[in-house]
Amino acid sequence: MTQHTFIKRLREEAGFPQEKMAEELGMSRVSYMSVEKGDKDITLSQAEILSRMFGVSLDELQQGKRMNISKAAIKDIENTNEKSEPKERIILPRENVKKFKEVLLYILEKVGSKPNVGMTVLYKLLYFIDFDYYEKYEEQLIGARYMKNTHGPTPTTFTKIVENMKAKKEIEEIDSKYFQYDQKKFLPLRPADLSVLSGQEKELIDGVLARLSDKSGSELSKYSHNDVPWVVAKDGQIISYESVFYRSDEYSVRQYNDEL
Repeated sequence: MTQHTFIKRLREEAGFPQEKMAEELGMSRVSYMSVEKGDKDITLSQAEILSRMFGVSLDELQQGKRMNISKAAIKDIENTNEKSEPKERIILPRENVKKFKEVLLYILEKVGSKPNVGMTVLYKLLYFIDFDYYEKYEEQLIGARYMKNTHGPTPTTFTKIVENMKAKKEIEEIDSKYFQYDQKKFLPLRPADLSVLSGQEKELIDGVLARLSDKSGSELSKYSHNDVPWVVAKDGQIISYESVFYRSDEYSVRQYNDEL
């Protein structure tokens, strides 16, 4: 894959419009379109911006492909409570949009009516579902990309997917209040298609909801701030799934002591 094709794929997978990319790279939309067509090269500083945006290395950008890096190749994180960046950039998953929609609908069916479950709580529930499943089974469930921001992990394509679901009348967005705070809530307008979820996936989702769905948005944000994947990522960076294997006992969902 050529570099310009790789950049286009990264943009499309993240759900970013060309206008946003042009703005981030400090160029006009026409110039950015030339980049995707292969008629214009990016500068080193622009490559560094793309590297931070998508969590890929400069080598990966140059070669036009993600590099498969095994868990064993990652250098041990000596202190998982220190804010440090993983030494290796890990391949990012391809998001399963169909599963994203059905998992979101399932969450809303199960706990969406709780007064605390607004957009912030949904962000964190999706994050822990995705990262808990990856730690436990070393497989993707949704495979969403989550960015580190002030309030905790944020799924980068949530808004785009929700807008699509609203247009298809699959969910409804309403403005509400949680105590004195404004809150965005979502109501399911159709049942979740559970045929896309295995029994193992559904069991893990149910466990996360039972454990975390009664917490407020601020409680879940604070809780997520001590989870190793969030701790080791830099602000605005895509959070690495591979860092779940360095979680503390409080967050880990896997019994490593029983493994060889």
